[in-house]
Amino acid sequence: MHILVLNAGSSSLKYKLFNMAGTPRALAHGQGERIGQADASISHHWHLDSPEPAAHAETLPISSQHDALDLIVRHLEEHAVVRDAHDIAGVGHRVVHGGDRFSQPVLIDESVLSAIYDTISLAPLHNPANLEGIETARKRWPGLAQVAVFDTAFHQTMPPEAYRYALPTQLYTDYKVRRYGFHGTSHHFVGKAAARWLGKPFNEVNLISLHLGNGCSAAAIRGGASVDTSMGLTPLEGLVMGTRSGNIDPSLPFFLAREGQMNSGEIEFMLNQESGLKGICGLSDMRAIHQSGSDDARLAEKIFAYAVKKYIGAYYAVLGHLDAVLFTGGIGEHAAFIRQQVCTGLEGLGLVLDPTANAAPGNGCRTISTGTSPVSILVVPTDEELEIARSTAALIGQ
Repeated sequence: MHILVLNAGSSSLKYKLFNMAGTPRALAHGQGERIGQADASISHHWHLDSPEPAAHAETLPISSQHDALDLIVRHLEEHAVVRDAHDIAGVGHRVVHGGDRFSQPVLIDESVLSAIYDTISLAPLHNPANLEGIETARKRWPGLAQVAVFDTAFHQTMPPEAYRYALPTQLYTDYKVRRYGFHGTSHHFVGKAAARWLGKPFNEVNLISLHLGNGCSAAAIRGGASVDTSMGLTPLEGLVMGTRSGNIDPSLPFFLAREGQMNSGEIEFMLNQESGLKGICGLSDMRAIHQSGSDDARLAEKIFAYAVKKYIGAYYAVLGHLDAVLFTGGIGEHAAFIRQQVCTGLEGLGLVLDPTANAAPGNGCRTISTGTSPVSILVVPTDEELEIARSTAALIGQ
């Protein structure tokens, strides 16, 4: 069974093709970028029988998501990744926001499309692009099963005391203002992988999952279910990120409007695009920050790690008992110096980092705590596309 996973952005279309027979295997992946612009490009990587993946990239006019999908399918056929488009059994779509309606992946029909449209106000930058990707794939394959997998779904098990804000109830009932959380597909994937690594059923483990990349979020997982997460109504809340501020005093926008004469659009842009690590030191990539060595760069690292450390303490209190802390995402998986800063001083909570194991390079799930650490510290590579493919295959199988 071949499953195509699509992640449609406002000017991009990422894809990954899996063979789900037996042990799932990625056959190809790539993306179209700057769709609709003169310098649009598309890249492909495919994995057949050779140990090293082959690659191809070109710059050419791509006027729409439809054109990008045509180029992707044509490439897959030309390089014999699939015989033809009929080899594809289903398409899984990443959808950023499912509101409070969707707690599981769903087969897409008209009612699901309508519900995704209804959540555009909650994710105006993401859901319209996700919908365009869905509609493009449905037009190309009218009879093919299409599945929506929502970033927010995993967090729909949060109790009201975790997801409600201390705001007038009318804002919740009329406008659905509440904490939704994001990165749910990643937290779900690494949580299950960690449970397997620990040799326990997923519904019997308590975990703190740290998805650290350009976007960052923490999740408290009790018995396989999300009970709290750091991102909120939007992905702006919570941890310090590449360009997003994370938690701030809620009155800051009013202060900036009054004292800095900034309008709401300028403030929103600043908090989402000019803040976080970039706001502190001018750089948003953690590798470049670490290599910089400037005082501002060192401060950015410390602020970033400090915010993560505080969430570990808070979620330990929420869970009461903890089996493991998981590091995932680009920073979580590869920045040993950040893991070191985060874990130092948490020995009183039972997290005892092994400096040698932490510094050692490695692939796959691995333990970086000492053998006597009461709480395991794990590095768990995430694979959101594989999680989407699995969900798609499962729904098609049903």
